[in-house]
Amino acid sequence: MGFDTIIVEKKDKITRIILNRPASLNAINPLMHEELQTAFDDFASDSSQWMAVLEGMGNKAFCVGSDLKEMARADGLKKPYPRSGYGGLIERYDLFKPIIAAVDGYAVGGGFELALACDLIIATSRSTFGLPEPLIGAVAVGGGVHRLSRQIGLKQAMGLILSGRNIPAKQAFDLGVITELVEPEEFEGAIRQWCSDILRCAPLAVQASKEAVMKGLDEKDLRSAIRMQDSYPIFSEMQNSCDRKEGPKAFSEKRPPRWSGK
Repeated sequence: MGFDTIIVEKKDKITRIILNRPASLNAINPLMHEELQTAFDDFASDSSQWMAVLEGMGNKAFCVGSDLKEMARADGLKKPYPRSGYGGLIERYDLFKPIIAAVDGYAVGGGFELALACDLIIATSRSTFGLPEPLIGAVAVGGGVHRLSRQIGLKQAMGLILSGRNIPAKQAFDLGVITELVEPEEFEGAIRQWCSDILRCAPLAVQASKEAVMKGLDEKDLRSAIRMQDSYPIFSEMQNSCDRKEGPKAFSEKRPPRWSGK
């Protein structure tokens, strides 16, 4: 499957999706939206792929959001986002395979929104985060205002959202936006370690855990979340899976489990 604006690599159950417009700081244009939709569709449907890493080409930017130069040439008119929302990801509510955002450089505007839509954010110390949309007369409608205000304290989120300020990676880490903050030379090793740790776990158990967290947050209270989790599709599938039996068996036989994802 060939792409013009992204690179997709599949290896060892991991799909790496690389935003590949470094000359434009990996800004997203209409073609990249379409290609990301296709790439995430393929990842979601490929049972051999258990997790994904989303990253940007180069060390200047993960992604700076929409390509404003292309928007200006189009007199501000823009094509509708793909069916799964901005970047083919931010409204993909039924994807429970884990996704890591690997951020090195700027993650601002829609780029920050893409990172917020991932499950973990691994970032280098030279990275920068922000939602500067109000500075150009816009709103972070790609989920940014909603995810940020749910993932950190409301007053801190409002400060960033209303001011359009960018913040350095250390401040983003202190706010709880980033999962792990590393120096640039440690970046690839940290990504590999997180992937290794996640792949040690049963894939259905990982997906069921993510499903329980995300759907549970939509329940009205903790009691409802606990009561409803058995009814969630992947959670139910996991309970009756071969891997559910393999885990205790491997433990009793003192050997590593052989996960099948079934």
